[in-house]
Amino acid sequence: MIYLDNAATGGFKPSAVQSAVLAAMRTCANPGRSGHRLSIAQAEHVLACRNLLSELFDGYGFERVVFTRSCTEALNLAILGTLKEGDHAVITALEHNSVIRPMEHLKATKGVRYDVVPLTETGGIDADMVASFVTDRTKLVAVTTASNVTGYCPDLKAIRAAIGEKVLLAADGAQGAGHIPISMKEMGIDLLAIAGHKGMHAIQGAAALLFSDRVDPEPVLFGGTGSESYSADMPAFYPDRLEAGTLSYPAICSLFEGALIGKARIKESAESLLSLTAMLKKAIGELNGYTPYFEANPCGIVSFRHERMASEEVATLLSERFDIAVRGGLHCAPLVHGALKTAPEGLVRASFSCFQGRREAIALIAALKAL
Repeated sequence: MIYLDNAATGGFKPSAVQSAVLAAMRTCANPGRSGHRLSIAQAEHVLACRNLLSELFDGYGFERVVFTRSCTEALNLAILGTLKEGDHAVITALEHNSVIRPMEHLKATKGVRYDVVPLTETGGIDADMVASFVTDRTKLVAVTTASNVTGYCPDLKAIRAAIGEKVLLAADGAQGAGHIPISMKEMGIDLLAIAGHKGMHAIQGAAALLFSDRVDPEPVLFGGTGSESYSADMPAFYPDRLEAGTLSYPAICSLFEGALIGKARIKESAESLLSLTAMLKKAIGELNGYTPYFEANPCGIVSFRHERMASEEVATLLSERFDIAVRGGLHCAPLVHGALKTAPEGLVRASFSCFQGRREAIALIAALKAL
């Protein structure tokens, strides 16, 4: 199979990541929950991963790196743990349901209001337009680092400058992390949610929330932490305050190795995917009956529609007739499809990893031409 669904989850895991997971499973313990040698050693490895992520994303220290099972969980923690009754928030039309649904929940249960910044005529996000939605009651602005539909990467630094210092800035790094450089301090990001299993090369179950010293999220999950066990309340210090339950040590080990790989080759990967998606934009645009909905991007996103077939039908045919894995539909991002006027059918999305190139691209074009 030619796997082109990397925006959903990375299809290829480097050998270093695979080896790290196998090693972790052979010597399984509960990191930091016991005083024996193996538990302590694994806790030290978990700490090393926190430090690496803080360094990679220019964060605020290991204690402000919290591991989660998914980027969705990290975004829920960022949003539900920060916004309170009566607060106002701003999101964009590019956002994933992992942002939209927590906002809707807070709107229904706590009266939190939020506004949606529309796309520009070219499908982007204008920083001044974002700022125009900010009011005296705005506590949080949430913006994706890269659209999972079009691959567009908003200018977070410009958005931070436009909205001012008072408002917190949350970034969804599900698609951007590992593909584009992200500096929390330079871009003014207060909350950064990352997925390990996409551009970070880790396995599923590896994700994290990084947050600045300007924000103190409240826990949304309660339970054992291995610390202050005598107290009925969650610990007052991070990361323990936000990490109830046993951590997935194999997933964290995979994230550590994946982060090392990403750190070493992020520039090379971005250049490769920019070139590849530029070539595909031209090729798909020249095919009879197809319309591309993406520009050249460093995340490998290639979305398009067929004038006579629904997106899910095209995806099914590519799988059944050509053994090419892509995704059809709305990609859990209904607002951007509404803005692009591609709802309810959605788009076909092929998504490439940095380990793929012209061979896979040529096979996709040939299959689309045959259809």
